[in-house]
Formats: sequence, structure tokens, C-alpha cells
Amino acid sequence: MSAPEIKGPEIKGWCPGAFRPMMSGDGLVVRVRPPMGELRAEQAAGLADLAARHGSGVIEATARANLQIRGVSEQSYPALMQGLRGLDLLGEADSESRRNVILDPFGAPHRLRLAKALMQCLAQPEFAPLPGKFGFVIDPGPSRRLAGISGDIRIEGAQDGLLVRADGQATGRFCPAPKTAVTIALRLARWFIESGGVGADGRGRMAVHLDRGARLPDDLAGTTAPLPAAPDPQPGPQPGPLATGACAAAAFGQFTAAALHALAQAGGPIRVTPYRMFYLPQGAVLPAHPDLILDPADPLRRVQACTGAPGCPQSSVETRALARRLAPNVPQDQCWHISGCAKGCAWPRAADRTLVGRDGAFDLVNQGPPWDDPLRRGLSLADIDAQFRP
Repeated sequence: MSAPEIKGPEIKGWCPGAFRPMMSGDGLVVRVRPPMGELRAEQAAGLADLAARHGSGVIEATARANLQIRGVSEQSYPALMQGLRGLDLLGEADSESRRNVILDPFGAPHRLRLAKALMQCLAQPEFAPLPGKFGFVIDPGPSRRLAGISGDIRIEGAQDGLLVRADGQATGRFCPAPKTAVTIALRLARWFIESGGVGADGRGRMAVHLDRGARLPDDLAGTTAPLPAAPDPQPGPQPGPLATGACAAAAFGQFTAAALHALAQAGGPIRVTPYRMFYLPQGAVLPAHPDLILDPADPLRRVQACTGAPGCPQSSVETRALARRLAPNVPQDQCWHISGCAKGCAWPRAADRTLVGRDGAFDLVNQGPPWDDPLRRGLSLADIDAQFRP
């Protein structure tokens, strides 16, 4: 199939892509989905150059294991897209949103076979109705490294095989072989579409669909429990029989072009993780660079923050300056989240404390995600400093 002509951005929706970027307060946000969640060294270096030339010079790692270039102007967008195509980082425009598949970057080699088979089928027109945020997680074991990562349909490791589990269900359908798991995952996606999981606005999530009363067919539900969850990965060398490499992080998942160049020079492939880190799987020595976080005890690892104002029009508050001020006071065993709004893009899960921007002030959520009911409302920066800083 010939590649579509790139003329200009199609700015619509609220989930950015490469072919459908989102206009934000600092320009277009262009999301890149690396094939199989991996960058070759030359792709990483080229992506860094494109971000410096056509964007803000920063590459954001997202909680969906994607990468984003921010600050792209409408004039520079076509040149950026041509550069991404030259790096082999673009798929097909009509199936871009259906490549929403997160792979365990530390897992067994057959995760790649699962992902390739799944994405090949998802490109078919019958799956076009799936919402842009509807995602798949491939986490085949030997332990679940993506247990805390959001996904509507999960292929996970089980005792003596695999299972396919709908989000929101404690158990899933046992599958003795990878091919069976892909077949069941696709059947589950068809059921979601046919049973009314997609709303009139084109949105929909599996857990919400089930919470509203939809009942899984018996042959898709299953009673098999997944393998135990592993701890969240941290920067530095990774433990375990399959994870022989190391992870590099950056403050708030924002990697400068210089930092990504340094990682590319370390050699070997670079895998994108949903923990807003890069994983170098082949034992490469991580470079000492001022923009990289290699120490899991770094205080900035204990606080998450989105773009905030003025970069994001959804936010009425600045987030990252506050996050940097609070980071030294976050207990070592806790995670705090500064979210510009209730969407929680940077950390779509519970945190020990979450500060949510609303009308220029902050609401406080304890032990929950940004969309939970707050414990306190309307906190000013002075209130926050008085409560959380010595």
C-alpha cells in the first residue's frame, strides 16, 4: 500500500497521534508509536534530531509506552512527518489508533510474535470502531511486569500457558498456546464492539462497559488467575532471568534530545516502557548524563507531573515547578502526583497523594487517582507549601 500524502495536520479528537496530532498550548503534540515498542540506535538518534529541529527539543515518554514530540508548528509538521517516515516510525494512517498495544519490554521473546499477530489482525476494517484509547496489554511472564498498566484486553502469563483477561475481571480465559491467545483476544474485541461497548461519541472502555451491566460470554470469561505481579521497575540494572539490561529515566518522562542521543550511543536497541523510562536490554552501560535519572532513590522519581499550564489548555495550573519543590519531601516509599486536570494523563492510576488542578487552585485526593472525590478543595500554592513542606 502506498503511503498517504502528508499535507497538514488533522487536528481533532483528544488522543494525539502522528497522523492526527493534537493542538496544545505550546503547539502540536505528535505521538509516535515505535514498532514493537523498540527503537534502533539510529532511530533514537534521528528522533532526537527531529525533536530539536521541529519541536521543543524534548521527547516525552508516556504512560502508554508511546513517545511525544511537543511544540511542533503547523508549518514544520509536514517536514517532521517526512522525517519520521524516513526513520520507519510511521505505520498506516487508517490503522494508527489501533496499534495501541503495550508489550512487556522485559519479557520473553514470544511477546513479539503475540504483538505482531495481534496488530496485523487489528489493522482489518472490522476493528475500526474500537475507540482510540482502547488498548491491549501483552504481559506473558514469567511474572507480570505490567500489572499496574491500564489495558482493556490483557494477554498475561498463567500457570502452564497464557490467559486472556478483560479489564475489570479478576480471572480470564486460559490459552495453552500464543496463537489461541491472539484468537481469544480478537474475539473479545469483537464482542466489545457488537455488545455496545462503543458509545455514540466513539468512546468506550472495557471496565466501564462491564460495570454498566454487560456480561461476558462464558467462553470468553474464564476462571484462570494470572501470575503474581512483579514490583514496578526502577532506573538502573533490572533484576530477573529475562531482564539483563538497565533502565534510564528522566524528570517527568521528558528526555532531552541530548539525553536520547547519549542513550543511542550506548549501542543496541532501546525499548520504550509504560513507566516513562527507556530500557536498554543488552547489557549496555548507561551513560552518565545530567538529564538522565539512573538512581532509583532520586527524589524526582517519587513525584509524577503532567505538562500543566500553559502547555496544556486543559490545565489551569502549573504542575512541574510545584512537583520539583515537593519532590524532596515525598517519603521514599510513596508516590505523589501533580495533575493539571482530572484526566490524569501522566499517571492514570492511584497515588499516595494527588493534587488536581481546578480553576487555578488544587484539590487533594488521598490514596486515589485524579478523578476520585477529593478530600480537600481549592488549595492555593501557599496552602500546599504550608501543609507539605517543612
